[in-house]
Amino acid sequence: MTEHVSHEHDVLVIGAGGAGLRAAAEAAAAGVKVAVISKSLLGKAHTVMAEGGIAAALANVDERDTWCVHFADTMRGGQYLNSWRMAELHAKEAPACVRELEAWGAVFDRTLDGRILQRNFGGHRYPRLAHVGDRTGLEMIRTLQDHDIHLGIDVFMEYTIVTLLKDGDRIAGAFGYERERGRFHVFRAKAVVLATGGIGRAYKITSNSWEYTGDGHALAYHAGAGLMDMEFVQFHPTGMIWPPSVRGILVTEGVRGEGGVLRNKDGHRFMFDDIPTAYVNQTADTEEEGWRYTQGDKNARRPPELLTRDHVARCIRREVKEGRGSPHGGVFLDIAWIKERIPNASEHIKRKLPSMYHQFKQLADIDITQVPMEVGPTTHYMMGGVRVDPDSQMSEVPGLFAAGECGAGLHGANRLGGNSLSDLLVFGKRAGQYAANYAKEHSLGAIDADELESAEKRALAPFERDGGEGPYAVQYALQEMMQDLVGIVRQEKEMLEALERIQELKVREERVGVNGNREYNPGWHTAIDLNNLLTVSEMVTKAALERKESRGAHFRDDYPKKDDKFGTFNIVIRKGAGGEMQVRREPIPEMPQALKQIIEEMK
Repeated sequence: MTEHVSHEHDVLVIGAGGAGLRAAAEAAAAGVKVAVISKSLLGKAHTVMAEGGIAAALANVDERDTWCVHFADTMRGGQYLNSWRMAELHAKEAPACVRELEAWGAVFDRTLDGRILQRNFGGHRYPRLAHVGDRTGLEMIRTLQDHDIHLGIDVFMEYTIVTLLKDGDRIAGAFGYERERGRFHVFRAKAVVLATGGIGRAYKITSNSWEYTGDGHALAYHAGAGLMDMEFVQFHPTGMIWPPSVRGILVTEGVRGEGGVLRNKDGHRFMFDDIPTAYVNQTADTEEEGWRYTQGDKNARRPPELLTRDHVARCIRREVKEGRGSPHGGVFLDIAWIKERIPNASEHIKRKLPSMYHQFKQLADIDITQVPMEVGPTTHYMMGGVRVDPDSQMSEVPGLFAAGECGAGLHGANRLGGNSLSDLLVFGKRAGQYAANYAKEHSLGAIDADELESAEKRALAPFERDGGEGPYAVQYALQEMMQDLVGIVRQEKEMLEALERIQELKVREERVGVNGNREYNPGWHTAIDLNNLLTVSEMVTKAALERKESRGAHFRDDYPKKDDKFGTFNIVIRKGAGGEMQVRREPIPEMPQALKQIIEEMK
């Protein structure tokens, strides 16, 4: 075994996005020694790409908004597979978390009387998203980063964790390496918080950054934790589709919240053609009513462009499949049309959507203030993740916590826009708090030298396969396969084929070889990521096969209807004693009558 560097902390946070930085801040405030491990540079986490805003019932724009409405909206959006306790905590605590972020220096857009401005977003009954133009995630990361660096937190930038370490059943730390030099490090810790984000890089077309290779999901799985709702992968309805070099880059829902509309090649607003029964009473009947809603008319109902993301994505796919799509296989998203309604529309759009204006101007040479954008669905968010206790965010492995996109429970079958950023704040804070409490009550666990040696050997194996297949070829093959066979619309035959292909790719992954040495070697990094990508891809496919219905982000051609009996349980995946992947149905706990009453009153 080669020499490695050892570190000791009370709480180790893996991931430096919104959830990780918020967890670290809370743990440090509790007086424990904290370290944060970032796969990229600090401040570069994928949270910066979150554009629309933070969902919280502040009621600054519409006084009718309350935590009860937010709770009901979240449960309805998740098709009632959500953890009702997490949805309750989230709705109640999000406003205070937003105000806390403001107190730490976040600069939000303002109402005329100086309060935090909130915008409309899909699936939310009232204007609820606190925002900074269309750069809210960037402002969140900037604020949390500035706050955290004054708390004495140790930050390890450009490090990758390859395995979690255990002492018996409990967590004992993590083993990884620094990406620049390739040196191995052992991080001993009393508690570990996973905040590694999603799995988008398992798909060909994605809005996710390069870090999103399912690291936290795979680490938790191999450590013995259960993972839940892995069949639910959200395809955001609006990603860039042209030119090919920018395909998949996110186009914020904020465009539609500011009055943008979706049209097919014939100029028809097709979203009016298919409104789900559960949303009929809350959706505008006419284009005029929809416009009035986006302009703050409290008596108007939301336009169908602001229905839930899963539904909008499937409607776009239908238009393309039936020959009514745009020239490059999408549809048109038009914000320029508002010049028919308001003066100085061009300046208004640039002020409200500055990132979108520059993104299309620089990457596609399109002026969104004058012409429509071409958009199509892109892999965006993972509702599934580590199964955690709703209050503490601790997994089934003692001392292992998870928060943000890496955790599961809040969003159920489909996430509402804006709930991700408030999720990061509410449950990042809780994970940090309870991880610190756990660390105060426990000592450092023992490290197994054989476990370290085995992990190091696995990490270095690609160097020993001289002339083996390159890692990028395997990664691209996996992404193509998942996009084609386990995408927006699924069926049993294709998913069974996907499982066979995953097994074939596992064999190829075991033969992957890399050249050179451990310093500055992106091929080696990709080879290590492959195992995580294959693990989460298998989870998604097996969970999707088990759910024989269509619900939320999971749509099956062979089972196109929702089945009530599938609404009584979550699908949970664990690693068996023999290394096999086990799939089980776990009943959803009974919701208290008081929360049931809230949902009934909000229908």
